[in-house]
Amino acid sequence: MFHQIWAAVLYLYGILLNSIYQCPEHSQLTSLGADGKEWDPPLLLPSLSLQFPEPHLGQWYFIAGAAPTKEELATFDPVDNIIFSMVADSVPMQLQLRATIRMKNGNCVPRKWIYHLTEGSSDLKTEGRPDMKTELFSSSCPGGIMLKETGQGYQRFLFYNRSPYPPEKCVEEFQSLTSCLDSKAFLLTPRNQEACQLSSD
Repeated sequence: MFHQIWAAVLYLYGILLNSIYQCPEHSQLTSLGADGKEWDPPLLLPSLSLQFPEPHLGQWYFIAGAAPTKEELATFDPVDNIIFSMVADSVPMQLQLRATIRMKNGNCVPRKWIYHLTEGSSDLKTEGRPDMKTELFSSSCPGGIMLKETGQGYQRFLFYNRSPYPPEKCVEEFQSLTSCLDSKAFLLTPRNQEACQLSSD
C-alpha cells in the first residue's frame, strides 16, 4: 500500500515538473517547406512543390550553434565569422550555397556546396554527403532562420540572421529552445573581425 502511494506521489511530482519546465511550443520549431509554407508538426510534412522560398535565398550570417555535445560543434571553434549566400541553381531542384569563413587567425576560407531539393520531403540533401540531412526551420527572430543538420555521428542546430549582429534576445531564444531539445553545448561566433568577401565564381 505504501509503495502504491509513493508511486502516485512521484508520478504527480513528475507531471508538475514537466508542466513547469516544458519545452516551447512546436510553433517555434516549424519546418519550412520548399514552397515557403509552414507546417506543424514540423517533422511530418506533406509533399512539397518544386520551388524554393525566395525569402530564404540571399545572404546570411552564421550567428550560433547548439548540439548535444561540444564535439559536434568543434568544427566552428577556430571560426570568427561566416557569411553565406544561397541562390537558385540553373539546374532544377538544386541550390548553390557559397560561404567565406573568417578564421580567428585572420585567414579567409572559401567554401561551396550544392543542395538538392527532394519532392515529397522538406529535407535538403548535400551533394557528395549522402549521410547528411539539412532541415530548415522558421525563427521568431526578425531576419532569422534555424537549420538542423544531421550526419553520421552528429546532430546540430545552427542559427543564421540577415544581420551580423541580431538582437541579443534572438540568441537567447535560440539557446533556450535548443537546450530544451537536449542540445546542451552552445557556441556563439565572436564576429570580431570584418567578414571576408564572398566569391562570385
